[in-house]
Amino acid sequence: MKNDEYFDKSCYGEDRSNEMPHWGGNLIYAITYPISKLFWRVHPKNREIIRDLQGKTGFVIVANHVSFLDVFCIYNVVRFKQWVRFMARDTLYNNKILGKLLTWAGAFPIKRDAADRLAIKRAARMLKNKEIVGIMPEGTRRGKSGRTPKLHAGAAFIARMGGNVPIVPATTRNADKVKQKGKFFRFPTITVCFGKPVYLKDFDFLPKEDRLEACTWYALRESFAMFYDVPPEQVDMPKLFPENKDFTEIFKCK
Repeated sequence: MKNDEYFDKSCYGEDRSNEMPHWGGNLIYAITYPISKLFWRVHPKNREIIRDLQGKTGFVIVANHVSFLDVFCIYNVVRFKQWVRFMARDTLYNNKILGKLLTWAGAFPIKRDAADRLAIKRAARMLKNKEIVGIMPEGTRRGKSGRTPKLHAGAAFIARMGGNVPIVPATTRNADKVKQKGKFFRFPTITVCFGKPVYLKDFDFLPKEDRLEACTWYALRESFAMFYDVPPEQVDMPKLFPENKDFTEIFKCK
């Protein structure tokens, strides 16, 4: 089966008449889960939040992107009862082996720095089918390129297109300590944290043009708060995203 045939199939959704094969994803999980437990003792915190949503609605998992292990860890703690389908940068599929592994894991490509209508339609269809879509709004790993970190509002837009589904903030605490520049691999305990769902309707008090960006901003601030293990109000969003609009003062009143 070709990659694009997988992208348009369902996975653990309400309608399973066009279900993608599970054997590839199950094989990846069977190999990577023991590795994650053995080397990094990966474990979830507040996983009951996403378990409670199972079967009730599709939802978007939004996470900050600090390590190559982010997707790996979130994927493993969500399984085996649920299956998160990550939006992956299209250039990753240029590597045939990596592209095949991502496809088996249920991921699908999105063009970076472009309005990828096909990817958005796929994600919306998955959400309407009560599936889970995973998005890293920063677009690339923080500190791993010369790019100034920029927050993209696409996560909230996709949640709206998928039927105004909730957005669940997430983070992989300590994943950034595994491989730091100039240092050997380390084996810290990694915790995958989930936050309370964020709902688009809660941002209706803002001007229309700000709602989607503010919603994504708020969800990602929750992710960084869990990452740093501090209250959300202590996260310095202007420092993290100097080119984006800052909503700190607005949410102080909420």
